Amino acid sequence: MNLARLDLNLVVALRALLEERNVTRAGQRVGLSQPAMSAALARLRRHFDDDLLARVGGHYELTALGQVLLDRTSTAYDVLERLFASQADFDPAGETREFKLIASDYAVAVFGTELARVVHEEGPGIRLRFTQTPPGVTDDTATTLSACDGLLMPHGVISDFPATDLYEDRWVFLVADDHPGVGERLTRDDLSRLPWVTYQRTYDAPAVRQLGMLGVEPRAEVSVDSFQLLPLLVAGTRRVALVQARLARLLAPLAPVRTVEPPYEAVPLREALWWHPVHTHDAAHIWLRETAARVGRRLAGG
Repeated sequence: MNLARLDLNLVVALRALLEERNVTRAGQRVGLSQPAMSAALARLRRHFDDDLLARVGGHYELTALGQVLLDRTSTAYDVLERLFASQADFDPAGETREFKLIASDYAVAVFGTELARVVHEEGPGIRLRFTQTPPGVTDDTATTLSACDGLLMPHGVISDFPATDLYEDRWVFLVADDHPGVGERLTRDDLSRLPWVTYQRTYDAPAVRQLGMLGVEPRAEVSVDSFQLLPLLVAGTRRVALVQARLARLLAPLAPVRTVEPPYEAVPLREALWWHPVHTHDAAHIWLRETAARVGRRLAGG
């Protein structure tokens, strides 16, 4: 594919057409007349050798290829937008910009809140947007990173992308304050026989893999998409949950639970900020990474 022969404005038109599924509305969205958008659609159809939009009754529906292109076009648009928003210099005090960070609720609670405070102080016109880690982040990490400014995730889940280390954490177990079967210590037998509350994403994969290597197979009674809900689902039950120590301290007032050390030497959690190489030399992104590293060092020192 010779990119020099392509009109990148067609990416804008293609995204609008696929999302609106209507030539007139797509033109209004990007500021083109109906004839101009029709001409763009004709060029796109010739390029892909596909109708992309097929008339069904009184409306248009996406063809099979159009459906495939829907997500890819959105990703390509985001990459181009971030590419051409790159800056040689960046002064946070006078800039207005939004940074999109993908993170679990754990990372936002423990790290993101402090990062947001520092960003507010140094760049009052800068916005942070945190979104949940998608389930398929390990399947297509490049696509995930290309559509954001950074991904907060510990080492051991993804690799082969640039990253800045932030801080370390450790794993502890949560049990109810009045748990009848757990004293001051947990045993591996306890972990095998007691019901669990588990975090259902792959974010904590290294810790879960370690349990499997030790011969412990968690019996998940409840699975939840939020680390911060774990204490509430442990309180008043016989369940156990694996949680980060920093988050456990932060959530301690929310539920009558207590922490118990693992009956083995748990692998530590090393949190990092990962990004796509396209951002490496962007002045604004360099400031974001340096600010995140400072906040991380502050957390590590505390």
